[in-house]
Amino acid sequence: MIRLGETQKLIVVKKVEFGIYLSDSPEKDAERILLPVKQVPENTELNQEIEVFVYKDSSDRLIATTRTPLVTLGHIARLKVVELGKIGAFLDWGLEKDLFLPFKEQTKEVKTGESILVALYIDKSSRLCATMNVYPYLDQNSPYKKEEWVTGTIYESSDNFGLFVAVDDKYSGLIAKKEIAGDLKVGDTVRARVLFVKEDGKLNLAVREKSFLQIGTDADKVMEIIEGFDGALPFNDKANPEVIRRETGMSKNEFKRAVGNLLKAGRIEITERSIRKIK
Repeated sequence: MIRLGETQKLIVVKKVEFGIYLSDSPEKDAERILLPVKQVPENTELNQEIEVFVYKDSSDRLIATTRTPLVTLGHIARLKVVELGKIGAFLDWGLEKDLFLPFKEQTKEVKTGESILVALYIDKSSRLCATMNVYPYLDQNSPYKKEEWVTGTIYESSDNFGLFVAVDDKYSGLIAKKEIAGDLKVGDTVRARVLFVKEDGKLNLAVREKSFLQIGTDADKVMEIIEGFDGALPFNDKANPEVIRRETGMSKNEFKRAVGNLLKAGRIEITERSIRKIK
């Protein structure tokens, strides 16, 4: 059986002026597809096996190519957006016909020229398409362990769960809501620490160090923010958590620890409505 979206070895069963026909069987009634003449290797003979990738041409017919695509069926790759259309975007995947990314398969608005993480799948119309919903295609058997640092791409954001990360653009990871720090969004590359490895192999991540290691860095950051407000931050550590998150990128507990560190060091004073730098 000729497999759409995969690289496979097929047999040369017929030679014509505009190319050669390939099949997975020498039988006369077996399915055949065309390898265009410009793709045919020199000195190709009948009954010879050729390794090709199978996709569909602009007329939606199966066709073979000796080119190597940047992504194959069920796998993940970073592809460049080359064009935006009315029903989706088109990506460069190394073949003559660009790969279609439907709007419904986009987890964020994409722009021409940017590289995005996608997987290759077959849609209900038996066409090869790209999806930014890469979760089903991620591996869960990563080599990473607790407390190791990893790098990945944020591919989806959930108000309930947090940020979903493709570690090494290959393994399944999650930054839970309470572990999010800073202005992180879909498409960002993030460096994170493995909090623990779940039984199913998925990685739970944090973008910050352990609190006792992070506190000094957070204290310096808060001090920079205070100085940015001319030495007087217009709220204190009792402020609404959303205000603290918006202005500092920290949770309320992280902010309170940093402020406590600065207070103990004699670098600030806390008033009823502000935090002031001690000159």
